[in-house]
Amino acid sequence: MKLTMTAVIALLALIAGVGLAACGSDSDTTAATTTAGEERTATEEANGTATEEAAAEGDAMKHEGEGVETIVVRNGEPVGGVAELEYSAGDEVEFKVRSDVADEVHIHGYDLSKDVAAGGTVSFSFPAELEGIFEVELEERAEQIAELRVNP
Repeated sequence: MKLTMTAVIALLALIAGVGLAACGSDSDTTAATTTAGEERTATEEANGTATEEAAAEGDAMKHEGEGVETIVVRNGEPVGGVAELEYSAGDEVEFKVRSDVADEVHIHGYDLSKDVAAGGTVSFSFPAELEGIFEVELEERAEQIAELRVNP
């Protein structure tokens, strides 16, 4: 009986040790540091997505030094989803589009457009004269990147 009890205890210790080792040394939890200084897991390093998307999402609609909102486009799609731009009639609408793909950025209703080069940025600035909701899209891809709302 004593031998069986010892074997059971040894087996439980072995199972617990393997379980802890699997939880604590998984390559998905090993951190690496990028040149920007943020921590990324090994899986994120391999995929190159999670931290970059999180950073870009926080960056997707930010106010830069001059207070202009920036829509970030990655792989032809707006990071963080369709951006919401809201202004009051009479305001100056100002925003930028930073894109990793070349396309034409078109603002429906106002019929304004600018070409953006891959890796480039274009800026828009115009008076909010038309009230309503207007689509901002990458014209060639028919991909909506923002909704412009001009309130009375």
